Amino acid sequence: MKKYTLISPCFFGMEKMLATEIKNLGFEIEKTEDGRVTYKTDEYGIAKANMWLRCAERVNLKVAEFEARTFDELYENTKRINWAKYIPYGAQFPVSRASSIKSKLHSTPDVQSIVKKAIVDKLKRSYLEDGRLKEDKEKYPIYVFIHKDKVTLSIDTTGDALHKRGYREKANKAPIRETLAAGIMYLTPWRPGRTLVDPMCGSGTILIEAAMMGLNMAPGLNREFISEKWRSIDKKIWWDTRREAFDLMNEDLDFKIYGYDIDPESIEIAKENAEIAGVADYIEFNVADATEFKSEEEYGFIVTNPPYGERLESQDTVKLLYKELGYAFRRLKNWSYYLITSFEEFEYEFGQQATKKRKLYNGMLKTYLYQYPGPKPPRKEKIDEK
Repeated sequence: MKKYTLISPCFFGMEKMLATEIKNLGFEIEKTEDGRVTYKTDEYGIAKANMWLRCAERVNLKVAEFEARTFDELYENTKRINWAKYIPYGAQFPVSRASSIKSKLHSTPDVQSIVKKAIVDKLKRSYLEDGRLKEDKEKYPIYVFIHKDKVTLSIDTTGDALHKRGYREKANKAPIRETLAAGIMYLTPWRPGRTLVDPMCGSGTILIEAAMMGLNMAPGLNREFISEKWRSIDKKIWWDTRREAFDLMNEDLDFKIYGYDIDPESIEIAKENAEIAGVADYIEFNVADATEFKSEEEYGFIVTNPPYGERLESQDTVKLLYKELGYAFRRLKNWSYYLITSFEEFEYEFGQQATKKRKLYNGMLKTYLYQYPGPKPPRKEKIDEK
């Protein structure tokens, strides 16, 4: 079976979680860099990575890597690649994305144009075409990444970004991205059977991701990927991968997690999203004020994405909210709470210094996950049956 090198980009700060996911899938990691992980696999790995990675934004198939300081070097090095090995006759290959960081070739539109021309010229020679190269079949989108004059060319196997799981048809204002929500849950020790609450759940993303993880539901189970249409990958590979994902789900688990929001419309959206995701039976949503949250449970987890004061709320309103949340959460003596925000003075307003804080980027916005782990509940003693 053919061997491939894949590159999965992610939000800054999530590289470690993504690398762990990739290792757990049985793939060999080549390197981990800021915002991306490179790893080796086979054709099944392309399908499996798209189906299972919760923290990655995409799965890109690496084609080549070389240095280029001039547009001539970019053209010649791109043209040297055997593109017919990756792109079959008649396929579309838009150079859909390009980025350049600390490089001499900083004009990304020119980069895209030159890479496209080089691939066209090479494929015309490979397919013995004199006229216009036909592009009317499936797509193989090209991505150009240049960092310090090193060019990496890859093909997008995903299509719509991986955070688009297929369940969030509606969202309230400023929703957290699904991949980031999954990464946050990885940073908590929550497991099905333990109490989990998001008291400001918005459209329900954190809890939906948690429920999917608890059920071992593949995040890509309810969507399609652009490489499913490729002639270069056997359709049986995708069929086997999807069937395996269904088989690995653990729907026999009996657990309930809880979401609250002060906005009734957000709760209705969250219910709809959970239904589409197939996890509605595991999440209970209700309208409630987070600052008045109470529980009879002695131990539990709060994981939430409160307002940051960026566009949506005034600074004074957010400060007051954080103060009131601090009072409410500290009444839950043995609970653990995890809050993500970009508000720099969060700990001061919340009234408690975090045990640990983790820098995570929500898109381009720098945020911190403030972690307040509580004591572990005592182990339940097993009663031997006589």
